[in-house]
Amino acid sequence: MIKKLQELLNLPDCKIDGCLIVSPENRFYFTGFESSDGALLVTKDKALFITDSRYIEAAQKAVTSCEVGLLEKYYEQVSEFFENAGAEAVGIEASRLTVSQLETLENVLPFEFVFDNTLDTYIESLRSVKNHAEIESIKAAQRIAEKALLHAYDFIKEGVTEKEIQLELDFFMLKNGAEALSFETIAVAGKNSSKPHGVPSDYRVQKGDFITMDFGAVVNGYHSDMTRTVALGFATDEMKKVYETVLRAQTESIKKYLPGVPCSEADKVARDIIAEAGYGDYFGHGLGHGVGVEIHEYPSVSPRSDTLLREGFVVTDEPGIYLPDKFGVRIEDMIYITEDGNIDLTEADKQLIIL
Repeated sequence: MIKKLQELLNLPDCKIDGCLIVSPENRFYFTGFESSDGALLVTKDKALFITDSRYIEAAQKAVTSCEVGLLEKYYEQVSEFFENAGAEAVGIEASRLTVSQLETLENVLPFEFVFDNTLDTYIESLRSVKNHAEIESIKAAQRIAEKALLHAYDFIKEGVTEKEIQLELDFFMLKNGAEALSFETIAVAGKNSSKPHGVPSDYRVQKGDFITMDFGAVVNGYHSDMTRTVALGFATDEMKKVYETVLRAQTESIKKYLPGVPCSEADKVARDIIAEAGYGDYFGHGLGHGVGVEIHEYPSVSPRSDTLLREGFVVTDEPGIYLPDKFGVRIEDMIYITEDGNIDLTEADKQLIIL
């Protein structure tokens, strides 16, 4: 990963000759090592990862893509590294640093810091295109989540609470190979399912409820993300109509997840189907987002995104309809964009299931 970043730094039109990477997510992406403190320093032909005494022994054993050093006098070490490399214009993560952090860097270090999103754009372009190992980690995380879903189907019955469903999913994933949860699991039922990011409560599920579960696992630092909506006991005709509309919106929009297609075009397919069914006012969020080291990554699949889908992207497709004070439905898969098509990384059944 670091070598690919250095290739970008060596392009003739590159306006930076060094990078200061401090965010935990990007440090992990380039080094494969997780820590709460540290910095990755990169120039056109050198790279150094510095971290404190809590992590140094583990980092020296785990990080093989660059030199590893003990973080002792941070600013002096950063200054020495870039000065020895002859770097003058140093790119920083403009989208992740605060104004105060930038001010400190400019006051303490003698370099020109470039914060016009140059480095962010480089990192986005690298992180959005997954290699084989990254795809395998995402798939492994997804398989754990799918087993948790089947477990939840056996667990859910009239009278259990949303919080209990959430905890059952979480415990199963962590017990069966997940190193962490992708995010705080959403498990909402009945009227609460009309809230796209509702918070699980003490509400006890009843027959005739839709139950929406949005959750994921982490394996090797990579996230999975899926949503399934099921009914308990029975589903009314209106519930079935809404569910089938969302399913059709997802099925048809996935067909547009192809290299070279604008994200907005894929979003429009799902949005038009939902609008034609009379529910256009009840689908307010974008159709999807990238998934990887973080649960929400570049690109965004929305009406405003002109990003072209590329081979190697892993993006969600998650249309929904949310009827206030009634119920909501969302179905979410992760789609891997291939050279000439796509692969749905989500294997869980998405036909309407009535428990």
